[in-house]
Amino acid sequence: MNRVILMGRLVRDPEIRYSQGENSMAIARYTLAVDRRGRRNQNDGQPTADFIRCVSFGQRAEFAEKYMHQGMRMLVSGSIQTGSYQNKDGQTVYTTDIIVDDQEFADSKGQGGNTSYSRSSGPYVGGGEEDLGEGFMNIPDGVEDEGLPFT
Repeated sequence: MNRVILMGRLVRDPEIRYSQGENSMAIARYTLAVDRRGRRNQNDGQPTADFIRCVSFGQRAEFAEKYMHQGMRMLVSGSIQTGSYQNKDGQTVYTTDIIVDDQEFADSKGQGGNTSYSRSSGPYVGGGEEDLGEGFMNIPDGVEDEGLPFT
């Protein structure tokens, strides 16, 4: 089974590109800084982090472009994909990327992030700060009505 779940902060805004051809698709690349559990830097005692590259496609990439920004804490799940290529010096460079299946905000509004809302694998709104009862949630600021299941 190839499944990974990560929580980390965006190192910088996602880079968005569009594929060529008739059926152009958005492709987002971004890097998460994920703290290593229980490990501390020997010099200053600060947690150490791994910088993990993530790639999302289609609607997930468009979501990343629109809502994800440097410093946000994100929860990402997907699969690991490895590869290699020859650089200009003829050396083999090995790559490891997370192919994103789902991405969500991990901070609530009051913690400086946006909210815990995901539109990555289909229309979904959840984890907002205010539960209005009867299964309804307050829609986070900046979320457009398009793509929500009840519009």
